[in-house]
Amino acid sequence: MEGGQQDPNDFSDTALGLVSTQSFPAIVGTADMMLKSAEVALVGYEKIGNGQCTAIVRGGIANVRLAVAAGVEAAEQFGQVVSSLVIARPLPNLEAVLPIGKLLAEVAQGSRSSRLSNQAIGLLETRGFPAMVGAADVMLKAADVQLSAHETIGAGLCTVIIRGAVADVAVAVEAGMHEAERIGELHAVMVIPRPLDDLEQTLPLASCWIEQPKPLRLPITTKQTAEAELMVLPSLESLPVPIELELHQSEPPPLEVKTLEAKPPEEP
Repeated sequence: MEGGQQDPNDFSDTALGLVSTQSFPAIVGTADMMLKSAEVALVGYEKIGNGQCTAIVRGGIANVRLAVAAGVEAAEQFGQVVSSLVIARPLPNLEAVLPIGKLLAEVAQGSRSSRLSNQAIGLLETRGFPAMVGAADVMLKAADVQLSAHETIGAGLCTVIIRGAVADVAVAVEAGMHEAERIGELHAVMVIPRPLDDLEQTLPLASCWIEQPKPLRLPITTKQTAEAELMVLPSLESLPVPIELELHQSEPPPLEVKTLEAKPPEEP
C-alpha cells in the first residue's frame, strides 16, 4: 500500500484478543492494562449475563498477544479471570456475524464528547441495587466527584461509575466500600487514574453528560422581510392629518347702550 497505510480489508496480519472476567470493574481494569501494554484498539465489551464480561481488542498479531497476556495477568491479580483467546487473521465474516461487528461499527462512527473526559475513573460493584445506590450517594457526598453512569451485568451485580480527580475518586470509593458492605454485598472496586481515550469511549455514560451538537441557527431573509427592511416610514410630523373643526358660533348680540337722563333736583 502507498503511504504506509494498511488496507482495512487485509486480514493477513490482524488479530482479535478476548479476555473474560467475573465483574465489570475487573474487565475495565483489565482492558486498561491491555491498552497500555501494547498498540491495540479496544473494540468494546461483551456481557453475557451471570456476571461474566469480555474485553475485545484488535490489532497486529504480536501486539494482541502481548495485550492478552497483560490482561490475563491483571485479571489474575484481581482474582476475576475466566478465560482468554487470541484469534489470528480472523475472516471478515466472523467479525460481521458475532457481536464484535456491531461494536466495530460503533467505534467507526466516531467519538462522543463529554465534560467528564480526562478524569480518573472509579468503579464500585455490589450485589444488589440498593447497596449500589447507597454507595453512590455516600461517594458523591464524600468527595468532589460526578456520577457518570451505572452498569448491570446479571447475577444481581451492579456497578456505579464516578469521575473526578484521582484523590477525590480514591476517597469516594473508599467511603462507598464501607456503605456497600453495611447495606449489602461489596463485590469489586477499581480506580483508574489516567484512562486512555479508547477506554473512555467504551464506558457507559449517562445521557446528561453527552454533549450533543447544537443546530446552527442562522437568520433567514425572505423576499417579504427584505422589502420590509427597505421600507422607510415617514415621521409623524410630516404626515398630513386632516382636522375638521365644526364651529357653531352665532354672531354676538348687539350691545345695548342706555343713556341715563339726569333728573332735576327736587325743591324743598
